[in-house]
Amino acid sequence: MNYLIMTDLEGVAGVDRFRQTRTHDMADKGEAMKQLARETNACIEGIREADGSAKVTVIDGHGTGGLLPDDLAYGDYVRYRDFRHETLPSYAGLFFVGQHAMAGTIDAPLCHTYSSLRVQYYRLNGVFIGEFAAFAQWAGMHGVPAVFLAGDDKAALEAQLFVPAIETAVTKRGKGIEAADHLSSADACAAIRLAAAKAARRIGDIPPFVRFQPPYRFEARHYEPLASSGVPANGRPIDERTYVIETSEYRELPFF
Repeated sequence: MNYLIMTDLEGVAGVDRFRQTRTHDMADKGEAMKQLARETNACIEGIREADGSAKVTVIDGHGTGGLLPDDLAYGDYVRYRDFRHETLPSYAGLFFVGQHAMAGTIDAPLCHTYSSLRVQYYRLNGVFIGEFAAFAQWAGMHGVPAVFLAGDDKAALEAQLFVPAIETAVTKRGKGIEAADHLSSADACAAIRLAAAKAARRIGDIPPFVRFQPPYRFEARHYEPLASSGVPANGRPIDERTYVIETSEYRELPFF
């Protein structure tokens, strides 16, 4: 079967400073990227332990780049901006590695929603959502269940709120926006490998996440006035820092 892994950088073990993630400078980001590769490889190992014929696609979902393709032991690498969304129905399950919690989550290290510098919150049909729910919903609409998440403890709790049956592996326990108690690299990878294998075996037990139904009312609030960050063409400002989008098409929301 085919499996899809969505990766991000903020949720891996050893990362608890924005200077490790907001940069293109490998001097600051390089070790974090190596750890993301280790954790992604551990996830792949777990999947292939459960399914020896597994084919894996790995999405680099970090804005400034979180993975080097040559660091992956197996699988096809693609940047999120280049991912062909029409291929989603071909995947049996969606796995998250390196995931962080949504903006505003208490004691969640490096929590944010898409932009740590601009976005205060996203809300969809009255529910606050982060990056996990946004992509899990999109995958679910194509029949693909979100079955696994590796990241900090607050990200794991967030995933369980939306998908109670999801398998998780905790890489660190948050103590603040830039503070956490971390597992060692080896322990984080061992936990990921074990939980990913269990998730791959349980794919038939975890239904696709499709909680949000059209019409969609999406609300985004920014830290700064919208004049400095812009409003999507299909958006309508409701105050100086907030806009809404009302649509029946999920693809028209600013997750893509």
